[in-house]
Amino acid sequence: MNREDLEHIIRAAGDVTGEYEFIVVGSQAILGPIPYPPDVFKFSAEADIYPRGAEEKSELIEGALGEGSQFHTTYGYYAQGVDSTTAQLPLGW
Repeated sequence: MNREDLEHIIRAAGDVTGEYEFIVVGSQAILGPIPYPPDVFKFSAEADIYPRGAEEKSELIEGALGEGSQFHTTYGYYAQGVDSTTAQLPLGW
């Protein structure tokens, strides 16, 4: 996955959820601050994402953009709808 793919996922998630702010966690979060990282960081075909302030809509993302969806079949990458409990950060992070 590259930065353009992630941006596509975010736009599609916006269409599906009606939201416009998203949190990306996991390995593809690197594509936010570093749009063109070394190739070793771009092997994943999925982005873990949830709408900021509307985590319950993650199920919509999973259904429409998730693994095995028409979106995945068409583009070769997909979104995994997650929530704020997916990534647990250390205190003070």
